[in-house]
Amino acid sequence: MTANVAGYLLQLLAASWLGVEGYSEFASLLAVQLLCAVPALAMQNVVAREMVRGASPRAVRAMMWRCAALVAAVAVVLIPVVAGVLDVGVWAAAAALGAAPALVILSGEQGILQGGNHFRVLATVLAMAGTARVAPALLALALGGGAAGALWAGAAGIVGAAIIAGRIARSTTPAQDQPTDHGSGAAGDAAPGTKQDDIVSNDRELATATRTVGVLPVLRAVQVQAALMALSSVDLIIVRIVLDEVDASRYSLGTIATKIAFWLPQAVGVVLYPRMAQPTHSARAIRDALSVLSAIGVVAVIGAALAAPLAPLFAGADYAPIQGMLWLFALHGAILAVLQGALLSAIAVERTALAAVTWIGLAIEITLMLAFARTIESLIGTAVSVAAITTAIVAVVVLRTARTHPAPAGRV
Repeated sequence: MTANVAGYLLQLLAASWLGVEGYSEFASLLAVQLLCAVPALAMQNVVAREMVRGASPRAVRAMMWRCAALVAAVAVVLIPVVAGVLDVGVWAAAAALGAAPALVILSGEQGILQGGNHFRVLATVLAMAGTARVAPALLALALGGGAAGALWAGAAGIVGAAIIAGRIARSTTPAQDQPTDHGSGAAGDAAPGTKQDDIVSNDRELATATRTVGVLPVLRAVQVQAALMALSSVDLIIVRIVLDEVDASRYSLGTIATKIAFWLPQAVGVVLYPRMAQPTHSARAIRDALSVLSAIGVVAVIGAALAAPLAPLFAGADYAPIQGMLWLFALHGAILAVLQGALLSAIAVERTALAAVTWIGLAIEITLMLAFARTIESLIGTAVSVAAITTAIVAVVVLRTARTHPAPAGRV
């Protein structure tokens, strides 16, 4: 909650300080940054799953740094592409993409804590990271740094948060960084009278502690997270193509309600994810997650409808035309939150092919928006309709699969 409220505060103040003429650039670059955070989200999920299944922090950290290097290389290539597509400066595009490698490391450390069920410490890290990302950005905006300055300041905060998170995670799980010393390295070295089953057990524990974690599982999880993040953010990119600057800024502000409803129940997935990765608890955890996410979504939509008259007071009178649609933006976020829970379960049980449904939904949404959407109402209506149908299909498949095919056990 602390991290999310900080993020919403950044967007509200940016909308007010940058005005309707400048806010759409900032919002679109934030959407790009969210897409660049996809590898980070996938990293946390894979690391948490591997920790549940017995991997050591040393093994997952080696994989984290390999992935961070790959993300950095891709980010450099994408800078001129983003600058051209969104019609923004290269410096601003670099600011949006520059935080991606640090986000991968930060999320990996969070995954270590999550997989080890250290939720109290994880909560501290999440709050710290959210504050470290937002506070410098707000200072930059207050000093007139503009969108690029705010994004660069936020990126610096993320780097600092990643360093601090690593130190916290290492102090929380220090004993797990080294394989357990069982007193003998092989069966032949066992002391007289040692039971054979104890020797086999020790060998298995040693293999688990020293095994490597490959990049391929992260890539499979990345395509799942990429589909979700693209579906939740593509409207913010298309809006600059199909609407004028003023309506684009109004739509961008409305998506704050989407983000609130989307990220508000994030803790549900964080807490239940380790259970989803355990074969004996997976089906029940998936059902619990989708039920709780749906209930929170209903509350979020009602809350958005009731709070809508306050929107112009916080963001300014220029945004009054969208206040009657805020509940629709919140509905979009609530539906996507349920979709996120369903796709998290797919990552937990390594059935990531299910993301194909989301990719198809994304293609349909982009086509419909570019071809027909020319108003704020038609854009958000299209987004809600496509998200609802996609989520319904994915949720039905996930629930049926969980009931008839239990999650596979971890492989060494």
